[in-house]
Amino acid sequence: MNSKKNRDSRTECCEASAIDPASVADPASAGPATLQKELAAQKDVYLRLAADFENFQKRTRRDSAQQAAAEKEAFIRDLLPILDNLERALASEESTSSESLHQGVTMVLQQMGQLLGRHGIEAVEDVGYPFDPHRHEAVSVRYDPTQPDRTILEVTQRGYCRGDTVFRPAQVVVNDLSHPPGVRHAR
Repeated sequence: MNSKKNRDSRTECCEASAIDPASVADPASAGPATLQKELAAQKDVYLRLAADFENFQKRTRRDSAQQAAAEKEAFIRDLLPILDNLERALASEESTSSESLHQGVTMVLQQMGQLLGRHGIEAVEDVGYPFDPHRHEAVSVRYDPTQPDRTILEVTQRGYCRGDTVFRPAQVVVNDLSHPPGVRHAR
């Protein structure tokens, strides 16, 4: 029974390494030369698998780097027309009114918003919403009794999200009703 168990384990081992179990001699009856050949064959299989795995890792790293570079290049190509329009707006500044310049810059800003939207980045409108330290960075507080406490009164730098993930938190001014102006607090 013990010899059947040994044969079954050898069969499983050999199947896993793609060697025919019939070619593996019984270790008890095999000579040193046969065992050396089997060991050499197993070592060869191991080395080939290790080399294949190393090549796979290198190929995966190279493919990832190429994909990242291609995505960056695509984003830059999307930015170039916007830069061209800004240059045109600045070049025409001398010959046009400030209203035309303002309209041109507004159009460029819209293009930038569309570009960010195509890449999954959305600007967040925060004025009037409650302050959330995970989505906002408070740069100042102000007292406004007409607004609820801890409400965003002003955005000094717009925040952006990618889906539910904050890409850049908004810098905001928060309403603080606990400290009315002109009231001194004891220290």
